Amino acid sequence: MRKFKLLSWPVTVGILLALLIIQFFSERASTPETRVNVVETQISPITDGILQPRISYADAVDKASPAVVNIYTQTLVREPANPLLSDPLFQQFFNIDRLPQQERIQSSLGSGVILSADGYVVTNNHVISGADSIVVSLQDGRESLAQVIGSDPETDLALLKVNLNELPSIVMNTSETLRVGDVVLAIGNPFGVGQTVTQGIVSATGRNSIGLNTYENFIQTDAAINPGNSGGALIDPNGHMVGINTAIFSQSGGSHGIGFAIPALTALQVMQDLIEHGRVIRGWLGIEVQEITPRLAESFNFAAENGVIVTGVVRNGPAHQAGLQPGDILTAIDAESISNARSLMLQIARTKPGENIRLELLRNERHLSLIVQLSEQVRSPK
Repeated sequence: MRKFKLLSWPVTVGILLALLIIQFFSERASTPETRVNVVETQISPITDGILQPRISYADAVDKASPAVVNIYTQTLVREPANPLLSDPLFQQFFNIDRLPQQERIQSSLGSGVILSADGYVVTNNHVISGADSIVVSLQDGRESLAQVIGSDPETDLALLKVNLNELPSIVMNTSETLRVGDVVLAIGNPFGVGQTVTQGIVSATGRNSIGLNTYENFIQTDAAINPGNSGGALIDPNGHMVGINTAIFSQSGGSHGIGFAIPALTALQVMQDLIEHGRVIRGWLGIEVQEITPRLAESFNFAAENGVIVTGVVRNGPAHQAGLQPGDILTAIDAESISNARSLMLQIARTKPGENIRLELLRNERHLSLIVQLSEQVRSPK
């Protein structure tokens, strides 16, 4: 028993030393623990006047989109029951009116904008032209048949009226301060998929000579405009309408980043005239003009860069009564230089009938000034 006690003491000491050695080396071999403190923060759109990276136009869209409507039209089309009946040679021998014809309904779609709570809706004339029925569909799901108040093919605008209560209306920006590079959003119903918003910038202002309308003063944008967007709103980041989407430049029918919109000021003026007079009232001078080419300028001994040459004067028209003659070179109107023929005609059209304008001109190398009282332009019958 005594020998056992003498042996147990060194064994116990050895076990304790082994445990201490194992603990020492295990602490040396272990990887030190790293603690990371995570602090949660809330990012606000504007902090101490500094704009945060997140930028959204959702507020602008929420403000404007309720006033943008879908327009559905239906047109009754009558055509011969047999394609051979459309042959001109066949029509020489038979009375087409008495031959059987088939009827079909042709549907199309577009967009429009509610300009007032009274129910006035502006759209493109080509959207509703020739339609037998027009249905306006609102974002809130309501629908209504629309009445055509009037149209203006010269600007491709038309005014409709719907009888619904509590209508939203868009805020218009008619200040004409739009600049190239400004952000714009196009709202409409492309391809009938439903209301869609696209974003871009203003690519150019005052675009004309496109060949779409008689009076052109387009806003050009790269915001995607597709079939069905016609008549929709082009808005600024504040949700204010700056234009009416009207056309695209495309070889395939899809958007190539070149779209055109009619300025909001033009839409407002057309709407007011159609409501008050049933037609758009424009000033008329009664002349035909041509751009001055370098060869013409040389023949007239004309060195200025701006100006147009009068090629025709309507008998007993305002210009004829004021003494304007073919061959006169117009250089300014109301002290503003005339850059081209289209800008001249636009300025004349914007002037109310009965008002006077001052024309600066060159005749036989002599500078003259004429006061002309404009009359109202009469639309040619179709």
